[in-house]
Amino acid sequence: MIHSIRSAKFSVEGMHCGACVRRLTAAISKVAGVEVQSVEVGSTTVAFDPSHITPQTIATAIEACGFRVARVE
Repeated sequence: MIHSIRSAKFSVEGMHCGACVRRLTAAISKVAGVEVQSVEVGSTTVAFDPSHITPQTIATAIEACGFRVARVE
């Protein structure tokens, strides 16, 4: 069965520089079922299969690397 791929944008607090962008990109890239579309200071956009992972799980991975998710769109 083919599932829809969804996109989500996370507003991320606590990012200040390029090193933060690299750290967040590396952390999200390790989450199975998630494809990083973009990461910049203050936000990240990812594609994911909702049958395998939830936005909350992705937010937990973001927060595990030291940032705070302020909002998910």
